[in-house]
Amino acid sequence: MLTAGQVLQLIRDGSCRTRKELIELTGLSRSTITDRVDRLIDAGYIHESGVGTSGGGRPPSVLDVDATQRLMLVADLGATHARVALTDLAARPIAEESTEMRIELGPDAVLSWVREAFQRMLDRVGRPAGEVCGIGLDLPGSVDHTTGRVIRSFLMPGWDDHPVREAIGTTFDVPILVENDANAMALGEWWSFWRDTDSLVLIKVSTGIGTGIILDGQIYRGVEEAAGNIGHVRLRETDDRVCTCGSRGCVASLASGHALATDLGVASSRDVVRLVQAGDPGAIAGVQEAGRTLGVVLATAVSLLNPGVLVLAGDMAETREHYLTGIREIVYRRSLPYTTRNLEIVTTSLGDRAGIVGMAVIVMEHVLSPASVDAALADKANAVN
Repeated sequence: MLTAGQVLQLIRDGSCRTRKELIELTGLSRSTITDRVDRLIDAGYIHESGVGTSGGGRPPSVLDVDATQRLMLVADLGATHARVALTDLAARPIAEESTEMRIELGPDAVLSWVREAFQRMLDRVGRPAGEVCGIGLDLPGSVDHTTGRVIRSFLMPGWDDHPVREAIGTTFDVPILVENDANAMALGEWWSFWRDTDSLVLIKVSTGIGTGIILDGQIYRGVEEAAGNIGHVRLRETDDRVCTCGSRGCVASLASGHALATDLGVASSRDVVRLVQAGDPGAIAGVQEAGRTLGVVLATAVSLLNPGVLVLAGDMAETREHYLTGIREIVYRRSLPYTTRNLEIVTTSLGDRAGIVGMAVIVMEHVLSPASVDAALADKANAVN
């Protein structure tokens, strides 16, 4: 017998839009479907949004997800930036705020800003914290998404094993999900533009290099939550440059925004982008060569995963395709033709909002999952009793 949460999934995915369709598809009695639907309406998960086509008699009411009564808060934290957003339950933005902030300031300072920014957005739109049903936050490192702790990050001193979920939970008593930033960005791109493809690989090249992998519409994290660490594949073990991980010759030490900034004598990856956009020939040549270097590893990823899309994101996506040109050159040269026949290699469409969108989708899918909905309905019933 289907639960109310499972009935909600049938409405969400478009399988059923009316009570009659639910009865016909599930085989449940009219009274059972009425009970499930009424509980979902009473709890604010769905509403009657119009009338459907009638086969005779009174037209049936159309059931739809009510995305307006609940709110979600999400944060995207990079090496040098922080962005937060308030969205509805359909992951549509209501308010956003961003700032330049270095993740190396440490968890206390960064997460304090996040908590305060969350409250500022709620105050700005005049919505109470009690309407927030879930929070999501991504970070530039390997994350244990079941515990909400950072496993390891070479860009985040002081963050290892920090209880991120508990730190945010001091202000908000709702489910709090923590994810790697490249994973969130990959899901955001896939959800927004590429849901017709089974697999997508997103490469974020900013201060460092991270990769998010989507397989069959789901984030692939790996056994140790470490899938996508392309930046620390070693290409030249005798290279003089030492990577942030302590090894020599890693892709990140050769092709990341930090590596390019060091080679060009500027402070950051964003300075590299400004040089390229200004037409500096040395910067353009360096960016293209960095793309070729990363392309060596990505050619292997293409042969291994056979994705439908490679998405370049992060600061290097803003170099007017110069970095992307280097990637394309090597991937197409080193991969078998049939693995790239239908491969699209593109820059991000969401830009610096990819992480925010991805985290909103992650929270939305969690909050509206059958298990979460049934648990919330049970809690509501127990509170009444």
